[in-house]
Amino acid sequence: MPKEYRTIQEVAGPLMMVKGVENVTYDELGEIELAGGETRRCRVLEIDGDTAMVQLFESSTGINLESSKVRFLGRTMELGVSEDMLGRVFDGLGRPIDGGPEILPEARRDINGLPMNPAARSYPQEFIQTGISAIDGLNTLVRGQKLPIFSASGLPHANLAAQIARQAKVRGTSEPFAVVFAAMGITFEESNFFVQSFKDTGAIDRTVMFVNLANDPAVERISTPRMALTAAEYLAFDKDMHVLVILTDITNYADALREISAARKEVPGRRGYPGYMYTDLASMYERAGRQKGKKGSITMIPILTMPEDDKTHPIPDLTGYITEGQLILSRDLYRKGVTPPIDVLPSLSRLKDKGIGEGKTRADHSNTLNQLFAAYARGKEAKELMVVLGEAALTDIDKIYARFADAFEQEYVSQGYDTDRDIEETLNIGWKLLSMLPRAELKRIDDKYLDLYYGK
Repeated sequence: MPKEYRTIQEVAGPLMMVKGVENVTYDELGEIELAGGETRRCRVLEIDGDTAMVQLFESSTGINLESSKVRFLGRTMELGVSEDMLGRVFDGLGRPIDGGPEILPEARRDINGLPMNPAARSYPQEFIQTGISAIDGLNTLVRGQKLPIFSASGLPHANLAAQIARQAKVRGTSEPFAVVFAAMGITFEESNFFVQSFKDTGAIDRTVMFVNLANDPAVERISTPRMALTAAEYLAFDKDMHVLVILTDITNYADALREISAARKEVPGRRGYPGYMYTDLASMYERAGRQKGKKGSITMIPILTMPEDDKTHPIPDLTGYITEGQLILSRDLYRKGVTPPIDVLPSLSRLKDKGIGEGKTRADHSNTLNQLFAAYARGKEAKELMVVLGEAALTDIDKIYARFADAFEQEYVSQGYDTDRDIEETLNIGWKLLSMLPRAELKRIDDKYLDLYYGK
């Protein structure tokens, strides 16, 4: 039986000091028993001699310093994992909230995971089809990649996340594919939207959901993505599944990190976020990937809303350093009614060239991708000139490019949230648009592909 301590010294926000403790270790779980018999969970944040600083998972209301007892459980925070998790909805601490039974775990795993040895990683190279042209055609997602979505408040990143979760698949293989979806600090309406969206389309059967609502304790937000990644590691590396992990919203996670750091009176870093935020985010993002000798893989799409639409804000900035590219949502496109409003020019998938081409997508993919980027960039330039100098100042070819840019946004990028395009359809739409331009302008495409597809 764990030893009980009645030596709570003080409670400050989500933190509590306990004196006179013995053999208590960092990150150990504890339970606080209130006078009325109610128990609350906590974990050890810091040990200084015989004093432990613990962090509460629930509110500190009603904790009486004299009559409350603390027990330390001798283990870190764990998640009971099993294949029965698929199709279920859990809270941020891994407890079922969908009215179903408790999970009977096959194993219990530490939620901090085991760091993947860099030498044991294998290179991401299989194409994942999301059914969204702006991603598949131009910023291709590859199995084992980390590709964040940079959004801004009021933009429809929730719709895009739900669409990717519903539609994503690894082509040409019958290997099982699962989605682990973790939501941090979202509203009840958003949570309801995700659960309903997955239930309506049947995607819930291959999905594990962890939901931490905005009115849940901030501390729980710190463990939510780690719970999700622990479930993903189990499904990927023990059960040989391809797992897509979607984390939304990383900004709420980082704000919870800042809140706890401030309560600990730590010296703040940029914009008040703790100096170790880079390491903390890396310890989550780097759990994605593929391992040599293992069939499964973890592909990750973290979603974050950039405060004040600012790409240089610490959260998107640090995320961009750790991950392999970014998809950026644009307010201008959203106003024009483009759905999803993915701004393809500043977006980037650093691994796209590894997942496309003969045998993966189609041999002409790389050429058309470069040509579409170049033509769209020139079309946007022509449109900016038109705003300043008027249409009369444009050459005939510039006018064609300006028309191309409009058509590209309306037909290629904009497809709605229910359309699932396979890669052939995406490439064919690309060719249809490129056929608006004179053949002599398509300098980035090999003649053999022009003969096959141009104007067809």
